[in-house]
Amino acid sequence: MVTKLQRRTASRRKLQFLPTLSNTKSVKRSSIVLNVLLQCHKLKVKLEEIHREYQNLMTIRNQYFTLLKHIQVSKQEVKVEKVGEEFVVKVSCNKGRDKLISILEAFEELGLNVVRARVNCSHFFAMEAIAVAQDQKTTDINDVTQAILMAIEKQGDEHIKDFRQVSKC
Repeated sequence: MVTKLQRRTASRRKLQFLPTLSNTKSVKRSSIVLNVLLQCHKLKVKLEEIHREYQNLMTIRNQYFTLLKHIQVSKQEVKVEKVGEEFVVKVSCNKGRDKLISILEAFEELGLNVVRARVNCSHFFAMEAIAVAQDQKTTDINDVTQAILMAIEKQGDEHIKDFRQVSKC
């Protein structure tokens, strides 16, 4: 008898929490249990919906990154502007080995110090830099543009030579 009574009181205590969790005003045990089961089912459906949406977004993201990998900058683009004493240089081209090093060597050959630079190499090579002449000699915008284009092309030619040497082996 005692064990039956203890089970009943334990069951009632548990059922006292269910109406607050299921937002029901019913006092019937069967109604409370049905409401809780219904709410659990609704939550499960919402979770499955969120999971499907997440999978769709991940698929779209992967397709986007695949597309970005296949897109390449078709031409080399070098823009140089002179603002006061500074040269503002913007470069974009296909990714390759040591592009940054080649461009910085070109700056050094021209006697330019890089004051600030921002480089991105995730899908293609892009660089924005501000450079200042070391001495006060006048450096022409065309000279800077040609030097950078030569550095990019020289670096590309070395890459082709390396590829040919590897393919001969």
